Amino acid sequence: MVAVGDELLLGDIVNGNAAWLGAQLAAVGAPVVHSSMVGDTVERIATAVRRALEDADVVVITGGLGPTSDDLTREAVAQVAGVGLVRSPTIEQELRAKFAAYGVDMPQAVLKQADVPEGAAPLDNPVGTAPGLRIEVGGALVFAMPGPPHELTAVFAVASAELRTLSGGVGLTRTLHCAGTGESAVAEVVERTVTVPEGVDLAYLAGGGVVRVRLTTVAPSEADADAVLAPLLDALADALGSAVFGRDDDSLPGVVVARLLAAGSTVAVAESLTAGLVGAALTEVPGSSAVFRGGLQVYATDLKAGLAGVPQAVLDAHGAVSPQTAAALAEGVRSRLGATYGLALTGVAGPDEQEGHPPGTLHLAVAGPGGTRTRSVRLPGDRARVRLLAVTSALDLLRRTLP
Repeated sequence: MVAVGDELLLGDIVNGNAAWLGAQLAAVGAPVVHSSMVGDTVERIATAVRRALEDADVVVITGGLGPTSDDLTREAVAQVAGVGLVRSPTIEQELRAKFAAYGVDMPQAVLKQADVPEGAAPLDNPVGTAPGLRIEVGGALVFAMPGPPHELTAVFAVASAELRTLSGGVGLTRTLHCAGTGESAVAEVVERTVTVPEGVDLAYLAGGGVVRVRLTTVAPSEADADAVLAPLLDALADALGSAVFGRDDDSLPGVVVARLLAAGSTVAVAESLTAGLVGAALTEVPGSSAVFRGGLQVYATDLKAGLAGVPQAVLDAHGAVSPQTAAALAEGVRSRLGATYGLALTGVAGPDEQEGHPPGTLHLAVAGPGGTRTRSVRLPGDRARVRLLAVTSALDLLRRTLP
């Protein structure tokens, strides 16, 4: 993939097209081997396309197909193919018809979009004015597609059938989601458990306190692909045990809500350093109203006693940042909000210490029918990362407590 545009290099726009296209191409059995971004000059675009053709049978370019002076993808593709640009009467007629339908005068610059590299076939763009292009270059295929995401989606639909036919199969990705265990520890278990067969790609993706183990393959059909991946996934799930909270499209909040629903249980949350983020994560899940009773944001120390009912003696003896206070918060919010489970967090997000505790200190507790369970961890990163990881840690502790 080659993404064209100075705005991408300058950070004005995030290249979300790469993520979307990567998933779409994998699904049609054409996994991406290289992705790059390049600025708006003919020479640089042409160089990037030539390099891409050294690595792959198909090159997909996004961006640079509009009507302005900095839209230079057509010229660059023509240069790579060693051909000139020719005006397409069909595209010109379609452009004139579209503007007539809009009821506005067509700027002459728009007709630039009717110029195509000689030998290229246009790809219909039903939601915009810039058609995509398909051209063969030295036995390889080059597809050029518009940069605006809604136009890219529409034009890719035209090309995807041919790409699927060329690949001779479909791509399938299966994923295990793990929490409470680091990436290196997960990898160690994975690599002593399975030997990944040829044609299967294994990858680890870590972020937000979650580690994903991803397996990808291409096969003649989805059933054939799943027959290869399913046994591997099952073996890994058995080996990783309680670290695994879900598969494929599962999310940690979604799994927790589903488990609560299945048990007919409810949860209430008392949050200090996260100030409502755990409750927000749970209520992002459809159906969470059946299990989420509510939450108390007890950021100030006095509210831990006043709202959540933490005994003053606990605060005096152990401080606001302690496992004892976390346990009392969980028990208090469970009682006061009438929930099956009370979940509580207290700690130090940073950047400053609190009560002598360094940033990243986190104490968690879950109070339920079986008693109260606490956990204390030290989280890495800045304030935003500590708060994000605290949410994952809290939901994972609740998950591990649920029947």
